[in-house]
Amino acid sequence: MGWRPAEPRLIAWTDCRGGVCGAMDRPGFTASLVAGGVAGVAVDLILFPLDTIKTRLQSPQGFNKAGGFHGIYAGVPSAAIGSFPNAAAFFITYEYVKWFLHTDSSSYLMPVKHMLAASAGEVVACLIRVPSEVVKQRAQVSASSRTFHIFSNILYTEGVQGLYRGYKSTVLREIPFSLVQFPLWESLKALWSWRQDHVVDCWQSAVCGAFAGGFAAAVTTPLDVAKTRIMLAKAGSSTASGNVLSALHGVWRTHGLSGLFAGVFPRMAAISLGGFIFLGAYEQTRSLLLEVGRERP
Repeated sequence: MGWRPAEPRLIAWTDCRGGVCGAMDRPGFTASLVAGGVAGVAVDLILFPLDTIKTRLQSPQGFNKAGGFHGIYAGVPSAAIGSFPNAAAFFITYEYVKWFLHTDSSSYLMPVKHMLAASAGEVVACLIRVPSEVVKQRAQVSASSRTFHIFSNILYTEGVQGLYRGYKSTVLREIPFSLVQFPLWESLKALWSWRQDHVVDCWQSAVCGAFAGGFAAAVTTPLDVAKTRIMLAKAGSSTASGNVLSALHGVWRTHGLSGLFAGVFPRMAAISLGGFIFLGAYEQTRSLLLEVGRERP
């Protein structure tokens, strides 16, 4: 007996038990916007030290010269400012595309729908994420410099395009990541729901998210290394041009396989914990908002 959602027109069948999304005939866009933003801010602030350690491990000057364990909250203002709109942009796009490409939950096309929705979400979210990421990563390897000084210096020396350096490499990292993470997350929840004969609870959704995120983080680490090198490269250098293959080749030539997977463990730890917090907080917040909305006259 295969698992079926409670309603034939279930929009966000990914939602946790007790949520009301299954009763909706249209996506709760406002709920997705707010829930995604809240979850994004929570994850970025809680796990920021792990992200700093990962960035410094991937830095071309090496971990110690990039700051070591000193000033691990350097760049946090950039992350805090960019977190809410970035996460909100992703999830509202993700939910809308899933709704737009509506298929029966038993369809073999369901994983394809999730892949397309996640990819679209990443392309949109990266328009916000990349400028924040560029400033944040430069602050992380220059702990003595203030975030606003780094931001203004980028604008002065490189212009607006400097803030979008690494956009292509970020998208090329995020799309494969999402192609692995989100279908795996959805599939694990569907399997768990089928095994227990009811929709997963929020904590179960979060556990699935943690596993899916950690696995996706491991297999996409080389792309993350390339993205970091491109964002941190000196203006005018060959790496700064944004060629992902060239960046990967350079790392392989100088550091080998270990260089391509630099920072893999803090990246896996951060994203696994992030998957638990983010996806769990997203589902819980979204369910609460939709419940409140349904109770209104």
